[in-house]
Amino acid sequence: MTVAPDPISSVPTDLWLGGKQTPASGAARFAVLDPATGEELTTVADATSADAIEALDLASAAQASWAATPARERSDILRRAFDLLSSRVEDFAAVMTAEMGKSLKESRGEVAYGAEFLRWFSEEAVRIGGRFAQAPAGNGQILVTKNPVGPVLAVTPWNFPLAMGTRKIAPALAAGCTVIVKPAEDTPLTMLLLGQVFADAGLPAGVLSILPTSDAAAVSGPLMDDSRLRKVTFTGSTGVGKLLVKNAADRLLRTSMELGGNAPFIVFDDADIDAAVDGAMLAKMRNGGEACTAANRLYVADTVREEFTAKLTERIAALTVGPGHADGTDIGPLVNAKQLATVTALVDDAVAKGARVRTGGSAQGGAGFFFTPTVLDDVPADARLLRDEIFGPVAAIVGFGTEDEAIAAANDTQYGLVSYFYTRDLDRAMRVSAKLDAGMVGVNRGAISDAAAPFGGVKESGFGREGGSEGIDEYLETKYIALQ
Repeated sequence: MTVAPDPISSVPTDLWLGGKQTPASGAARFAVLDPATGEELTTVADATSADAIEALDLASAAQASWAATPARERSDILRRAFDLLSSRVEDFAAVMTAEMGKSLKESRGEVAYGAEFLRWFSEEAVRIGGRFAQAPAGNGQILVTKNPVGPVLAVTPWNFPLAMGTRKIAPALAAGCTVIVKPAEDTPLTMLLLGQVFADAGLPAGVLSILPTSDAAAVSGPLMDDSRLRKVTFTGSTGVGKLLVKNAADRLLRTSMELGGNAPFIVFDDADIDAAVDGAMLAKMRNGGEACTAANRLYVADTVREEFTAKLTERIAALTVGPGHADGTDIGPLVNAKQLATVTALVDDAVAKGARVRTGGSAQGGAGFFFTPTVLDDVPADARLLRDEIFGPVAAIVGFGTEDEAIAAANDTQYGLVSYFYTRDLDRAMRVSAKLDAGMVGVNRGAISDAAAPFGGVKESGFGREGGSEGIDEYLETKYIALQ
């Protein structure tokens, strides 16, 4: 079903402060573009440093009462938000597709995934524990409690504008923290709509603020310099993450960083090739390749490489490219002109160095930011796309001879978010999983994200975990009380 042409008419477009829409202090606004056409969808309020401090004033004023709110009440609010969000799948999907470009099918999937964090952490809110023990020396008791960190700044990316928000907001609220969200400039509408959902769910005013802005530093800088802010959680590029960590060091702010990825996808010679192709389609083409978990480098055993490449090429060449809201669209546009230029440059570089184009290979031209789904074979070791995160619908295939060669190539990156591989051999599955240098490993699976599992990386893919029972710990401080 094709959505109505104006899916954003009821979306809040001002700042979200004090549980309601509020104009920016400077009255400025910035445009949100439709990546399928490059044209303006609407404008939103452009937050300033003064708005950031107002949001922190509200968060600080609400922090003590929200932390003291019984865990069951916090849980109930999150559960109501889950129910409300789940009842508005089509509304949220239409808004996401309009501002980010992904197909409606992908957007609906993100609503389901994003909502699951609200449900999961509604359950975790009532399971925050501690411990009590006798001191081994016999001179007293040890009491350990877990307490909310305090006001949190959450900086979210454009590629999953709902789920990357709920993955941070839900555990923070469950832990008893107030939250200020700075959504990506390209995709603020989805998060503003979520603010209304939380208000309808009964979240007290001031506990959640949402600050779209065209100047991220103007918002994050004053907040991180203020002693009332206690934590920063960020999902985005490694470069920006490093800057935030450096800025956080001055005040020793708690930080969680979910940064870039360069995921390898290994197909061993004993793999079920058809299953591996299915997995590669998920790992590579989900979200049009605009995902930190996307398979960036496909290492395929030389003995099965042509079979795998031919089957993958056939599947990718059959994908339908078009506006996300159109019937039958598989792959929508890239998010903006900058991203289109980046993908084009990386593909051109690989081809110039000898990579073979099996399908696609170029931007589509015309209106919007479309890139044809692409398969590259015989990709040389010095191609930039084997080093740089491509964030687009491009599968780069490289052959290998031995298991050790595949593992070495997979680990030859500064990133370490996720690795995938396919094999029928259980011993190999355990052996390779242990040797891959990544925070997450998918074995015979092309999609691994789960609200009940800890998500995060190693090396320059960041630190901290989101989701799972581990996710709420990022928003809790441990206190030791010595009892006589």
